[in-house]
Amino acid sequence: MSLQHLTLTNFKNYQSLDADFSARINCITGDNGEGKTNILDAIYYLSFCKSFFTGLDAQNIRHGEQFFIVEGNYDIDGQAETIYCGFEPGKRKRFKRNKKEYERFADHIGLIPLVMVSPYDINLIIGGSEERRKFIDGIISQFDREYLLEYQKYTKILAQRNHLLKETPQTWQIDEDMLQIYDDQLAESGQFIYQRRKDFVGNIEPVFQRYFETISQGKERVSLIYRTTLDEKPLDQQLRDNRSIDLATRYTNFGVHKDDLELGMGDIPIKRIGSQGQQKTYLVAMKLAQFEYIGNLCGQKPILLLDDIFDKLDQSRVEQIVNLVAQNNFGQIFITDTNADRIKTILEKVGGEHRHFNLKNNVLTLL
Repeated sequence: MSLQHLTLTNFKNYQSLDADFSARINCITGDNGEGKTNILDAIYYLSFCKSFFTGLDAQNIRHGEQFFIVEGNYDIDGQAETIYCGFEPGKRKRFKRNKKEYERFADHIGLIPLVMVSPYDINLIIGGSEERRKFIDGIISQFDREYLLEYQKYTKILAQRNHLLKETPQTWQIDEDMLQIYDDQLAESGQFIYQRRKDFVGNIEPVFQRYFETISQGKERVSLIYRTTLDEKPLDQQLRDNRSIDLATRYTNFGVHKDDLELGMGDIPIKRIGSQGQQKTYLVAMKLAQFEYIGNLCGQKPILLLDDIFDKLDQSRVEQIVNLVAQNNFGQIFITDTNADRIKTILEKVGGEHRHFNLKNNVLTLL
């Protein structure tokens, strides 16, 4: 599977852009602010029907214009496929596959699997637990509809239970029967989510370790651990045992909405002691593990977008990453960087099919 041709009209800083890509490695170099990341975001759009960076489609229209269009021509399992996305404020976003419009965007998700690694992903390392839960839930729900439905159900019940706790005046007696109904429903969905998350982390952890060890050349010891109170006792028991705490705080303090993914270096969280290079190595290893997990699920190699990931990494780690993704177990790759000479040197070392583009003044030139 590969993106063969990309066309942009009024998308972000581009009035128009047309580009043909290699089915293997594509490198785009240029100064900061030229729009390298915007090209990758357009490719992301064609997989997920939305931007990687913002949920507001109107923010992706070129300044002064009234609409944007992103269109890609793909080779998917030997078949030519055209994916179209068009947006105009005040109208429904249009998404088409081979000129046939989707009724639901969800029907498109999964057709073109893709993994993006961006500097913004550093929030997985330095941010709160919500960022890491979002990472887990987003990957699992992309290919597990049952998980998505249970997650949505859990979120709805949790909001209802919190509303009951918050809106019942402390001078009144809470509706115990309704609270018990919420507890039973929350425990059922929570147990399902817990098991799926635990299985997911168990699957990617050894893959993550393998990638990290390769990139760092075995210089550091790291860990990836799913932290949840459901390892200690079932959620229904936790809710019963801690009901007085929930009544006092007027909030649900226990459940899978409190889980976290512990990212460690040695026995200490990496966000506390890891250098920028170590944190970025950790992030890239996590994303490559995500790539392999998704590829095994869907039976095809996702498109891999590596956006400005080499900053803060030493030359050895940069070369290890490029050597990894240049192997046959990876498919089509897009890499952006500000250092054209670095990319040229690395591409000469790894060899194989590739295209190197320079971006300047919104013009993409093949070097």
